[in-house]
Amino acid sequence: MELENLWEQNKVPVILGLIGVFLVSVGILTTLFFYQQKEPEIEIISGEEEGTIWVDLAGAVIQPGVYELPSGSRYKDLLARAGGLSAGADREWIEKNLNLAQKLEDAQKVYIPSQMESGEVAGEETVVSGKININTASTSELDTLWGIGEVRAKDIIDNRPYSSIDELLTKKVIPSNVFEKIKDEITVF
Repeated sequence: MELENLWEQNKVPVILGLIGVFLVSVGILTTLFFYQQKEPEIEIISGEEEGTIWVDLAGAVIQPGVYELPSGSRYKDLLARAGGLSAGADREWIEKNLNLAQKLEDAQKVYIPSQMESGEVAGEETVVSGKININTASTSELDTLWGIGEVRAKDIIDNRPYSSIDELLTKKVIPSNVFEKIKDEITVF
């Protein structure tokens, strides 16, 4: 009797409590179901932010060689890693032609000329081993290349320095068809 009285007095709160527990359980199960169905988020990490690059440094530096550097390293980082410039380095050439804040690329070759070489590398003689140096050539020398006229020669000069001939394309100085015709006739060293 007492149990029946207790049930009659508390029937509504007990039923509402059971309905509440049921609804909370359905909510939890629904959330878990949709959470499992959701595709995992994939974080793409750019190779430039993490990883390493390899750069070949030669010429008038204290320790020339191939260096492993963190991606995003700059010319100044490479020179510091090599112990700096040697006493014979052509500092005037470096000031004019090398952007120490420029980022390096994987498999890049960097050459630092000495003062003794500066006549060949950065002086009047811009043709080295039969190739025209795009970092030092005059407008008239560049004009001798296929597809290069005064306007393109001026664009090449205005976008100096170049660490590789491929920068003519990446800096959008010349079209790819002209680059393909002249790539064997030009150099940056």
